[in-house]
Amino acid sequence: MKVHTALGPGMLESAYEACLAHELRGLGHQVQCQVPLPIVYDGVELEVGYRLDVLVDDLVIVEIKCIEAINNVHKAQIISYLKLSKKSLGLIINFHVAHLKDGIKRFVEGKKWK
Repeated sequence: MKVHTALGPGMLESAYEACLAHELRGLGHQVQCQVPLPIVYDGVELEVGYRLDVLVDDLVIVEIKCIEAINNVHKAQIISYLKLSKKSLGLIINFHVAHLKDGIKRFVEGKKWK
């Protein structure tokens, strides 16, 4: 919320990504940006250009958006990233909103969560 309050809507995704990573690191989290996400097809790992915007503590995938609205293709994207990475928790954060709480969507994949 601090990043959105400081920058407001209308910036590039890369600006929000850098500021969010800075804030999370300042809070003591391990943060990786633009993490390559290969796919495994026919037993072969293929680097096809997928990248996780932000990976927090090697647990949470954060997909950053600056769009009018989160739609089904964005939801499918984060679900695919969760499956490919074998991570269980993902967030889409859309910074192109008046109130950031309206731009956050949480996704849980798998049955490991109680």
